[in-house]
Amino acid sequence: MKKVIKIAGGIALASVVAAPAMAGGLSAPTEEPAPVVMPVEPVSTGSDWTGAYVGGQLGYGDISATGLDGDGILGGVHAGYDWDFGNWVVGAGIDHDIADIDLGNGAGSLDSVTRLKLRAGADLGQTLLYGTAGAAYARADVGGSNLSDDGWFVGIGADYRLTDSWTVGGEVLTHQFDNFDGSGVDIDATTATIRASFRF
Repeated sequence: MKKVIKIAGGIALASVVAAPAMAGGLSAPTEEPAPVVMPVEPVSTGSDWTGAYVGGQLGYGDISATGLDGDGILGGVHAGYDWDFGNWVVGAGIDHDIADIDLGNGAGSLDSVTRLKLRAGADLGQTLLYGTAGAAYARADVGGSNLSDDGWFVGIGADYRLTDSWTVGGEVLTHQFDNFDGSGVDIDATTATIRASFRF
């Protein structure tokens, strides 16, 4: 009888010891939840200069002509379109300035300048640095006669993007008009303007 009790006790003890191991062995393996990857929203650098723009400019002009010299203010409007190719931007535009630039010695004045422009420059993000060149058409009062002639210009400029829609900048241009309207007067004009533009 004692032997039977000992055997029964041994079986019971073995069952108690084995139960946790069996329970652990039969449980399903615990899987760690997969990490959740949040999508990263692209950050706009505001550096895409592609699109149309319109605006205005105001500045100063200095003129030297055959035996003449003068300066004065000018201002007007401009419009154009740019194409952004990543690091480089090219564009075309037109602007028109009304001027009040005295040629000096009572010889007359430069009244207006219209320009057809090409420009190309470096896209530096918020800033666009560029060179520009094109054809210019000017009207002037010389010796009491209303004259007009075409010429050319070259220059440099910079635009800075304040917002997606608004930019400010500056531009310096030098113009050449040879034998202005057959008057025998060669006119060289340098203009410096500040500009504000709305971009579409």
